[in-house]
Amino acid sequence: MSGSGQSGEASSDNAILLIDDNPAVAGAMEIAFRMAGRRLETANGPEEALSRLASRRFDAILLDMNFSPGQSNGDEGLALLARIMADDPAACVIVITAHSGIRIAVAAMQAGARDFAMKPWRNNELLAKVEAAIARGAPVVPTFAAMESGSGEPVRLLGESAAMQALRDMIRRVAPTPAGVTVTGPSGGGRMLTALAIHAASLDAAREPLRIDLRDESAWQRLSGATGTAILRHPDRLDEVTQARLLDRLPHGLRCIAIADDLGALTPALRRRLATVQVAVPPLHTRGDDAVLLARHFARLAAERFSRPLPQLTQAAEEAIRTTVWNDEVRGLALAIERAVLLADHGTIDAAALALPAQSPFTGPADASFDLTDAERSMIEAALREHRHNVTHAAAALGLSRGALYRRMARHGL
Repeated sequence: MSGSGQSGEASSDNAILLIDDNPAVAGAMEIAFRMAGRRLETANGPEEALSRLASRRFDAILLDMNFSPGQSNGDEGLALLARIMADDPAACVIVITAHSGIRIAVAAMQAGARDFAMKPWRNNELLAKVEAAIARGAPVVPTFAAMESGSGEPVRLLGESAAMQALRDMIRRVAPTPAGVTVTGPSGGGRMLTALAIHAASLDAAREPLRIDLRDESAWQRLSGATGTAILRHPDRLDEVTQARLLDRLPHGLRCIAIADDLGALTPALRRRLATVQVAVPPLHTRGDDAVLLARHFARLAAERFSRPLPQLTQAAEEAIRTTVWNDEVRGLALAIERAVLLADHGTIDAAALALPAQSPFTGPADASFDLTDAERSMIEAALREHRHNVTHAAAALGLSRGALYRRMARHGL
């Protein structure tokens, strides 16, 4: 599993994704599609849908247009459709709406859906619509290609924070151009995925990019006569003389996407070649609830990988995930969640199971001195709510003794 949120598994053949929060609908559709030789996976809402779409490519997506109780205007479905099509204009989406939803169906078709089905439907008719939509293929998109890496995996950046929305917007702006781009940001935060997303949204997306770690000079020979796009790692770790040699080796017309820690370490000449635009990946701790969204995504992937039941995160665990500064960023979070899934008891992951990094207020001896933070207070409050103010159970969930928890509660006025 990569720190970007991708599982590394291949795309699924004959797979359909249903996005619908009604278990009865999902059960009936699963039988119908299985009898037709298609495998149906179900996501119960936008978050799980985007998680599954980040894991594999589906032949088609069946999208219900409302998920919250009492909602019937289709806004939730249209918003998710816009996100799916922005990430992958080649996605085959068939929307599902009520008989009174002609306006919604029209809006969905204008937004990129290939077809629509009205409730209630006949299984044979729905199956025929899906197969016809798949056979029809995607319309020609002039500036964006289907977002896949060279391995055939989808390239999607998970996260709904303002920082991630700004990152996706920047990618859409610069990807179709031939400009040199340097991706910066913390290691483990998704820099390679961002570079792949830039390439996948470019006019050269049909060809797999070269990937070269510039610290290995023996790999430079792959640059000779290269065309298309090259992803160049660590140009900032070369000295000035070596950077000059690299600049001489880069073929004219080769589109370069670099990954660097320090843009200021590039010589002006190499910076002009590699960094017409800087794309900065935001640190995970600045992304708010994205950390919890990613944690659920990693938990689902790990449960599938290890054939374990999908565990649920407790409120205290979610608060810990949200407020912790993770070593190795998203990769560090993925590792912690994968370990917790393997060790999960009773179908839940609590804060104690996360093996929080050293800066977490709950790491170290129970009586160690520490700085009081809002994050610690929030985790304690979440654990107490989770366990109905049973201090013994809350302390166990946080990995503390009862006495240590009482002392922390007293210091926070709880």
